[in-house]
Amino acid sequence: MSLQTLIMDEIKTAMRAKDTVALEALRAIKSEMLLASTASGSKEELTEDDEVKLLQRLVKTRKESARIFTEQNRPDLAEPELAQVAVIEKFLPAQLSEEEVETVVAKIIAETGASGIASMGKVMGLASAQLGGTAEGKTISAIVKKLLV
Repeated sequence: MSLQTLIMDEIKTAMRAKDTVALEALRAIKSEMLLASTASGSKEELTEDDEVKLLQRLVKTRKESARIFTEQNRPDLAEPELAQVAVIEKFLPAQLSEEEVETVVAKIIAETGASGIASMGKVMGLASAQLGGTAEGKTISAIVKKLLV
């Protein structure tokens, strides 16, 4: 079942349950998917990788908003953002732990013979491609820096 069909089904369920937080998050996903599929005259449908990147971007945006609201002592605004994150993350692949990401990155460094921070770009490219949507770029970057220094 495609992500778009799954989202539509979830929207109907959220409407029936009168779950406004889930409904808002699901409508945001639907909107972003529609914008991405019609952007710059793209003819083909979104690939699975594109969908994962889109969902990750939505999660990142909401986490950042929640962090800002928390810093400004506005938990009333931060809570809905975090609730939407939980809804959106249901559609993402399972995220790897930091130890698992570190194992993959260490293997990539050993295979490429990378050393020093100058090799970070090459390692990041390979790690991001291999880990796909299973780890955040921020986490991968921190681990690569730690292992290359």
